[in-house]
Amino acid sequence: MQTRRTAQLLLIAAAGLTLGACSNFPSRQTQVWVWDDMKKQDKYKPQMSSAFFSDGRASRGPVEGALAQEHYRADEPYFTGVAADGNYVARNPEPLTKEVLLRGQNKFNVYCSPCHDRTGSGRGIVPAKATWIPGNMHDDRVVNFVDGEIFHVITMGRRSMPGYRFQIQEKDRWAIVAYVRALQRAGHGSMADVPVELQAKVR
Repeated sequence: MQTRRTAQLLLIAAAGLTLGACSNFPSRQTQVWVWDDMKKQDKYKPQMSSAFFSDGRASRGPVEGALAQEHYRADEPYFTGVAADGNYVARNPEPLTKEVLLRGQNKFNVYCSPCHDRTGSGRGIVPAKATWIPGNMHDDRVVNFVDGEIFHVITMGRRSMPGYRFQIQEKDRWAIVAYVRALQRAGHGSMADVPVELQAKVR
């Protein structure tokens, strides 16, 4: 009976030592590797040297001409607003529909109106508490921008304005461009632009 109990205690102790050697808890003691479990394997770490490559560096640069998948754009002008010849895209590639204008209005009110206000005049709530004044989209300078330049400014920013390429999808940026044009048309419009049957309703 005593022998069996002793054997059981020895078995429990051996199991405890074995499991302790496999522990993931940090320890100052040298680890006992019973099963590697892919934790201990031959590999290069950043900035290590390597005799395999002629320059002696294990860290390699990207292959020349390689492009990350998330950076690939089949239609570069659509995603940048800049044409192949280096000039800004002249006309908005999105169709001018009611749905596009409504989507542009929604995105403009969310992302642009805090600085430019909902009319585009640059009197939003942000500049009211700052020392800089956003651009007035009704200025002739901005009105004379081609569509691609407005898109590019939204994408990359300009001067104190940050870029919104990470916050707003490309098609929504083009929709904003379409809505900005609608605001400019409204701001520079006259009674002659209103259909005759609706002129009496305009105040």
